[in-house]
Amino acid sequence: MIKLKNEEQIAGIKRSCDLLSRLFAILKPAIQPGVSTGALDHLAFEFIKDHSGEPAFLNYMDYPASLCISINEEVIHGIPGKRLIRDSDVVGIDCGINLDGFFSDAAFTSALPPVEPAARQLVQVTEECLDRAIKAIEPGARVSAISRAVFSHAKAHGYGVVRQYCGHGVGFSQHEDPQVPNYVSAGPNPRLVPGMVLAIEPMINLGTGDVKDLDDGWTVVTSDGKLSAHFEHTVLVTATGAMILTAW
Repeated sequence: MIKLKNEEQIAGIKRSCDLLSRLFAILKPAIQPGVSTGALDHLAFEFIKDHSGEPAFLNYMDYPASLCISINEEVIHGIPGKRLIRDSDVVGIDCGINLDGFFSDAAFTSALPPVEPAARQLVQVTEECLDRAIKAIEPGARVSAISRAVFSHAKAHGYGVVRQYCGHGVGFSQHEDPQVPNYVSAGPNPRLVPGMVLAIEPMINLGTGDVKDLDDGWTVVTSDGKLSAHFEHTVLVTATGAMILTAW
């Protein structure tokens, strides 16, 4: 069931999104060669706790960290640890915060220098997919308008679109209805109405859209070993279109 949010609830979600945006402003410059993914996760955990929040991912279905950090061929759900970031890595960071019972969710991908041209274009196009998806939001449109915007732009550049994972509602919990696929599916296709809060998240691969799970039970990688990129915003559907609530 889709849960619409009233003004008071939207204000609470905005506060959570603002805190997540502040965290990303700290994390983004911290992504440097030689830094461990575990150190970034510790930074995020301490920041969230210091600001009276809870890491939404930590212990969610037994996930063991505050961040998902996915590098190169990793698509989503990479577990932070001892791995050191290296030159030319493509690093995706995904995070959610529970602040006083209100949830935010966002992700961004950074390509470290020296950046390969193929990596630069993949990251750019994936971010453009998110931009186009948000611009497709208007009251009365359907979820498929978001899906079509992502899929058509990615395919125009010859990229693979991940189908096994998708965007979703957010706000009262980490994952809510509706699902927001990055392709036009035969599944539920509800209309967009003011008060919906959505986490829209294109996951775009340099090669095939097919993915597989690693033995850790969480990390999702491209099946052909090629690069992947991931961007996500928490977005409010308004009477005139969409309002982005998160920032990187």
